Amino acid sequence: MSETDSSTYAAAHQRSISDPDAFWLEVARDIDWTTPPTRAVDGTEAPFYRWFPDGELNTSYNAIDRHVAAGRGDQAAYIWDSAVTGTTETITYSQLQEQVAAFAGALAAEGVGKGDRVVIYMPMVPRAAIAMLACARLGAVHSVVFGGFAAPELAIRIDDARPKVIVTSHGGIEPTRKVPYFPMVAKALELTSHTPGSVIVAPRHDQFPDETFPETPGTTWSYWDDVVVDVSPADPVPVAATDPLYILYTSGTTGLPKGVVRDNGGHAVALAWSMWNVYGIRPGDVWWTASDVGWVVGHSYIVYAPLLVGATSIIYEGKPVGTPDAGAFWRVASQHGATALFTAPTAVRAIRKEDPDGAEVAKYDLSTMRTLFCAGERLDPDTYQWATDKLGKPVIDNWWQTETGWPIASNMRGLDPMPIKPGSPTVPVPGYALVVLDSRGNEVPAGEEGNLCIRLPMAPGTLSGLWNDDERFLSSYMSAFAGYYSTGDGGYIDADGYVFVMGRTDDVINVAGHRLSTGAMEAVIAKHPAVAEAAVIGVKDQLKGQRPVGYVVLKAGEVRDPEELRTELVAMVREEIGAVATFRDCTVVQGLPKTRSGKILRKTMRQIADGQEDVTVPSTIEDPAVLDALTPFLRRDK
Repeated sequence: MSETDSSTYAAAHQRSISDPDAFWLEVARDIDWTTPPTRAVDGTEAPFYRWFPDGELNTSYNAIDRHVAAGRGDQAAYIWDSAVTGTTETITYSQLQEQVAAFAGALAAEGVGKGDRVVIYMPMVPRAAIAMLACARLGAVHSVVFGGFAAPELAIRIDDARPKVIVTSHGGIEPTRKVPYFPMVAKALELTSHTPGSVIVAPRHDQFPDETFPETPGTTWSYWDDVVVDVSPADPVPVAATDPLYILYTSGTTGLPKGVVRDNGGHAVALAWSMWNVYGIRPGDVWWTASDVGWVVGHSYIVYAPLLVGATSIIYEGKPVGTPDAGAFWRVASQHGATALFTAPTAVRAIRKEDPDGAEVAKYDLSTMRTLFCAGERLDPDTYQWATDKLGKPVIDNWWQTETGWPIASNMRGLDPMPIKPGSPTVPVPGYALVVLDSRGNEVPAGEEGNLCIRLPMAPGTLSGLWNDDERFLSSYMSAFAGYYSTGDGGYIDADGYVFVMGRTDDVINVAGHRLSTGAMEAVIAKHPAVAEAAVIGVKDQLKGQRPVGYVVLKAGEVRDPEELRTELVAMVREEIGAVATFRDCTVVQGLPKTRSGKILRKTMRQIADGQEDVTVPSTIEDPAVLDALTPFLRRDK
């Protein structure tokens, strides 16, 4: 795989912005095209930009077949490690090619072809990735719904995507329970106006021995192993680079999810480039992203990117703690020789809470592991420092979104590694002209906080639109500042060009006319040696408009007098941010409500604290019981 000619970050970033055609056409040579592109970006219908508009390719071929043809067929493509069932399985590139072609043939037999949609509702098993790659092989569009989403959420996505087929499984497995999927799929089909022709089930008979197919009028149910018999394996179907590869639904402020659309060409080019330049991963390396295929991180960096460059990807079914202990991540990394681990800061905080001294880290040989990468929410400096100290490896933050599909800002480990500044994901990645704008759309000086925005066009691989909803695409992302994509995040860029993301712009509170970042207060609180994690929200205050209130979770084994701790934390915030923060209230709680991808539900907490009637509780909430337990504390602060 070729590397960018521009040998330094500065030169690469400058060229990617000033001459994107030359930069990205050069990068695109790392992809195998059936029709190579002659142009990189088409802005004739801006802000709907199209990448490699005259190119044709197949993503599944690029992820699998070309590596087999190049002699890598015996190399592991996926290693499945199921901590919850005690199972491991290795699938080579040759085996993957055979299984993907067979399942693509089965989908074709169900009438699935180029442009048709398939909804995938699966646990963390290899067949989830195989189903995605099989769709890509046919030029079909997959829409993965996180396994365990409630029936109404699944139904909304089925009605929007209108799939011909649903691919599911008997169920998912949590550390303390099993989650049957059949009842949720059956209920979703009752709620939908659209009726898919068939449901294909990847069985888990050993875990769900008593499950039988539900009765769903108009939809037939079959087992995966039965539908792949007597079908012709499917060859890769060339598609336009601008054709959709997948739809991934992300939370919307109206309660209706937004269907982010990813294309084939820009996606393949950007993700392949990122594996070496951003993450420092070469062909043959073992790469582990501890996420779920239901999230964008799983799409990009479990299923697609590692295979696009011929690496080995670990698919992990388990948790950072509880399967069986806080050493689970280190066991997986050690056992499979992972070169790098990519996870969410919340997972690191969960491990730290259970094992503050890092005793579990010392039990495993992590000599193959070069780097720990984090994304999903802000990596606070204290968590960064703990991981750095315990692992003795670089801990690299990177910032991106479902909409971008790959990092907006990172420390480019393959292109040009830079000094790490705790609290910063480092610098904008080539392809992203990141700026900080004030409320009027003017760029602000270095070090001054504002709205983090990306000058158009954004890099390839970012969203090409929202599924069947151009108007919402424009209103959600393009209307705040003309000519820019609004990330919805606030922050600043310092004099060295380092980016600091301080949280969603609606997490900036107004205290007596002063705009203050709750993220900055959280970062201070997290430095306290007893604190595992913290959330600060702005609650309504008759005098000041809003006032900051903190909620903290203590590390395992820590017992502190609540009033003493509050006094210490208030003093820390006063010292680092100033009396202007008027931070006086802080409560110790057992847990903070989060999405399954690790984001703390600050907006929901704020709505409860303000006494709102129509509280928004995202369907992605990991454990509703945590929010129920927290609600009395939030109501009290009202």
